[in-house]
Amino acid sequence: MARVVWTRQALADVRAVREFIARDAPLVAEVLTDRIFGSVDRLEVFPLSGREVPEFRRADLREVIVGSYRVVHRVRETGLLEVLTVFHSARLLTSDVIPGEMFP
Repeated sequence: MARVVWTRQALADVRAVREFIARDAPLVAEVLTDRIFGSVDRLEVFPLSGREVPEFRRADLREVIVGSYRVVHRVRETGLLEVLTVFHSARLLTSDVIPGEMFP
């Protein structure tokens, strides 16, 4: 079983998504937030679920899709799973939003 940790960035992302959607649809914002956290809860048991992030093609950098949002996480060999960011699927992931690592 993986130990899941959320980066500050990922928590801020979820908060921003919730606040944006809640302006027009508070109930939808609550349901989406619950679904995002629920998808991450499942990663404790199945840390390699989801797909490799297509922008980087690395086995340790994966994502699950929740509605229109991508929940990007990194799986460490130590059994640690870091939730890195949550963002709209219409956007491409760039290395500047992945904390603690430089990409070529």
